[in-house]
This record gives sequence, C-alpha cells and structure tokens, in this order.
Amino acid sequence: MCEKCQTKVLQATDSNYGSFERAVIERRALKPDDVAIDIKYCGICHSDIHQVDNDFGSGVYPMVPGHEITGIVSAIGDQVTGFKVGDRVGVGCFVDSCGACEYCLRGEEQFCSQGVVVVFNSKDYDGNLTYGGYSQSIVVKDRFVIHVPESLDLAEASPLLCAGITTYAPMKRWNVGPGKKVAIIGMGGLGHIAVQFAHALGAEVTVLGHSESKKNEAQQFGADAYYLTSDPETFKQLKGQFDFILNTVAVSLDVDLFLSLLTVNGAMVYVGLATEAQTFHVGSLFGNQATITASNVGGIPMTQEMINFAAEKNVLPRIEMITVDQVSVAYERVLNSDVKYRFVIDMETL
Repeated sequence: MCEKCQTKVLQATDSNYGSFERAVIERRALKPDDVAIDIKYCGICHSDIHQVDNDFGSGVYPMVPGHEITGIVSAIGDQVTGFKVGDRVGVGCFVDSCGACEYCLRGEEQFCSQGVVVVFNSKDYDGNLTYGGYSQSIVVKDRFVIHVPESLDLAEASPLLCAGITTYAPMKRWNVGPGKKVAIIGMGGLGHIAVQFAHALGAEVTVLGHSESKKNEAQQFGADAYYLTSDPETFKQLKGQFDFILNTVAVSLDVDLFLSLLTVNGAMVYVGLATEAQTFHVGSLFGNQATITASNVGGIPMTQEMINFAAEKNVLPRIEMITVDQVSVAYERVLNSDVKYRFVIDMETL
C-alpha cells in the first residue's frame, strides 16, 4: 500500500449539483487499524443533495459526496483482524468516533461526545476534510467497516448503508414486530425499504401515499394496505389505529392530522429530513399520550445487524444503476421524485 494513494473522484465544485467534475485526490496512508477499499458502487441519498446544495450552510468545496459505499477490501493495516483482502464490505455515514465515550461504548457512535466524523464534508480528528464514496477508493478505520453478506448483490446492498439503517433503527427501538400496526408515510427511496423491513419484522403494514401510482408495488414490498393521504376519509377511517408511524418524506405535513392516527402511547418518528419547520399543537399528543420524535440512523453494531437481517429476509432496495456522467441528472430526478427507488453509481465508470 502506498504512503498516500491518489484516487479518482467525482466532486462538486460549488453549491450547484450541475458543478460535478472529475478530479484526483489523495487518500491517507494506511494506519495500523485502517481498511483500504476499492469502491464498486455508491448510492445517491437525498442528504447528498442537501450537502451539495448547501441547504444547511455547512458545505465545503470541492466536495466529494457519497455515504452508501460498497466494495472490496484491497489492503489492511497490521492491527486489523476482522477483515482480509478480498472481503466484500460497506461503509455508511460515519468513519470515526472517539471510541471511549458512553455512546461509542454502547454502539451508538452517531452520538459520540467528541463528535462523530462523517464520511464526507466533515473534519476528521486531525483536522482534515473527509471525502466520500463518489470515488474509486477510500481508507476507513476498521471498526466503521461493515461486512456485506455473500448473498447480497453489492450494488443492491449500497443503499442499505444509509436508507436501510435509517429505517431499520427506529423500528428496532420502538419494538416493531408481530401484533404491531405500522404506517409508513411515503414510499420513495426510504419508504420502499421501510415497508419491507416492517413486513419482515412481522408487523401489519399500511402505506400512506399521496397517489394511487405505487399501490401495487406497495403490496409487492409487503404492505397489507394502502391509503391516500389526499383523501380526508383516510384520516377518519384510520383514526387511533397505529402503534408506530414512520415518516419518510422530506416535505411539510399536517402533523396534527397524522398524530390522530396513533393509538394510545403510539409514536410518530421522522426520518425524512424536511428543510421547512414542522409545527403541531401540543394538544394533539394528549388524547392518545403520543410521542413525536426523530431517529438519527444507527450505530455500527446495528448497521451490521440490519444488513445481515436484510440478507436473511431478502430485503432489497430497488435500484437504478447510473454512470458518473449521469449524477447531475440523477440529483434533479431525485428532487422531482422521478426514481424507483434509489440511484446507485457504478464507480467503474469513473
């Protein structure tokens, strides 16, 4: 392994998703606990677009997005015991944490007290900017690398590293399983995976969609019912029915209306990241003692559990493969909800 290896990347040069261009960067020299990965595929997530468009005001350019990475181990540090050259692996949202705080010790690295290091557009503990998976290769601390089961296609597995754990983690936290009634708001890039996980966990699953167009596919993914959110009768008919509602959409909702669908002690959990403020009346929580909250992906142990479960239960993201030259168009299509259901970049086209 070279001291510092050059690798081709696709980078955004400013806050405009039309600004992508090919470039070459240096990855760090392999540390004793590092794993070097030849990237085969990288999924496109809506949060990539938020970062590139600088929606949260934290963008640093040039930026190399990508946090749904799958590939093959090309080299390991001399202290690495859990991986070997040739292993099929994945990397998700995070690439480092302190490893010593209460959150890291219980496998919730996303809440690291020292600050988790995000795979791109973040500073590592040495002060260097991180660059993500729109790249030919990456070097990652071994405890942030995920084994990808042999039964999973690497391309299909890549969205699981973000969309998968984002939807799986809150279901585990809120004990979704047999005897529970679950509603999934939206059946897009997150929602179509959420439906599969809820079904595989044994829950009764309802999709709340804005149009009839995905009804048949919802049933194919395991939904027991499909209702239109544009129909006022939906909210009358389903009032007080659900133990758990997962909101996967990134738009403003009539939150009070959706809270009315929860049963006593039910929970509505946000995983879709709307940029607009969301409002509700506190009174909407009293009648059913409801909870409204959000879920921040999941730690590394749960991510490994999730991908093993996905392999066992055949939970598969539906993907559209693209080349690096199609990324800008893919961003626009995501914003226009014109994808079924996740874009995955073939990094060999870089």
